[in-house]
Parts: sequence; structure tokens; C-alpha cells
Amino acid sequence: MSDKVKTAKLTNKTAVGPHSEQVKDKGHSRLSSESNGTSEGASAPNELSALEEAFRKFAVHGDTRASGKELHGKNWSKLCKDCCVIDGKNVTLTDVDIVFSKVKKKSCRAVTFDQFKEALGELAKKRFKDKPREEAVEEVYKLIEGKSPIISGVTKAVASPTVSRLTDTSKFTGSHKARFDASGKGKGKAGREELVDMSGYVPGYKHAGTYAQKVKGSKQI
Repeated sequence: MSDKVKTAKLTNKTAVGPHSEQVKDKGHSRLSSESNGTSEGASAPNELSALEEAFRKFAVHGDTRASGKELHGKNWSKLCKDCCVIDGKNVTLTDVDIVFSKVKKKSCRAVTFDQFKEALGELAKKRFKDKPREEAVEEVYKLIEGKSPIISGVTKAVASPTVSRLTDTSKFTGSHKARFDASGKGKGKAGREELVDMSGYVPGYKHAGTYAQKVKGSKQI
């Protein structure tokens, strides 16, 4: 074999080496990017929008088994009420129920996020009549974005002079007075029925029950 042929073979081997290493590096970088959830030339998955976060919060409200992907009619009405989509003038609770029935499937009792946005588009035309459709939809979205279900607390009792007067046992008269003692505590059956006092003492006698003690003391003397 001539020296020229040997020189050509050695040149091809040295040229193949760096190229193969470059291919390996590209394959390694591709695998690492896929393991991190991204691919070369593609962006990372988008986070949930503020509107979708609000949708999921209302979707799971009051139901521990809910997945957050579907919104039932009851929570749909609550969302529209809590986020002031219902203004009582342009949009009422009846409008909300009609739109919900319109966008959901006949065999379903809930709506998906896409159907939810479709329903908001229907209400936007009523809620903001003076604005173009796109602006009206954006305004409705702003009412909902970042919101959570409002949890109503326990109603506090308000003191009323009329109620206080009617429940003050010290001012009761007649048979009603007989049903409570001096402290205002009910006497139970004794206050509801007329029981015969067989003690031998006059009702209301202060020294009732002391006769036996007096007789016993006189015998000892």
C-alpha cells in the first residue's frame, strides 16, 4: 500500500472522531432537557392563569372529592355572586342560570374551563353593554382573577330591647312566673303541673321542714 493511501485513511479517522463527539454531546443535551420537562427550541409549560386559578378554587369549594377541572352549577352561581358579576341590574341570578344551562352539555351537571369562559363571554355582553365585546370580556375576567370563595361566618346575635324584655323571667306574671325560680331557671315539671304539697306546711312558709327538729329538741330537754 502506498504512502498516499495510508495518509488519506489516517486523515478520515481523525475527521470522524470530533464529529462523533459532537453528535454525542447533542444527544446528551437533548436527553437532559427532556428529563427537565423542556425540549430544545420549545419553552417551558405555562403556569395557570389567574382566571384558571380562580376557576379551580371555586370548583373545589365545598367538595373534597372535586378535581378542580369542572365547575358545578351551585359554585358557578357563587362565583358570579362573590366576584360581583351579578350586579342585580344588567346581570341577575336568573341570567347566570340560563347561561350555565346554555353552555353545558345536556347530560352534564358541570362545565369545563373552556365552557366557563364561553359563559363569561355571554354574561360580558350583558354586564358591560357600552363596551366592545373584547373589552367587556376582559372586564369580566378582571372581576374574577385572583378571587376566592367568600366563606360566610356565623351570624352574631344582636341584643334587642324588645327581646330582652320578653325573655326577662323576673317580669313574668301569673302561671308563667310559676314556671321559673328566682334565678330564672325553669322548674321543669313542677312549673308546668299543679302538684299537691303533702308536707303539711303552708305554701311559702319560711321555716318549712323544721318541725321534726323542734320536736326532737324538746324531747331531749
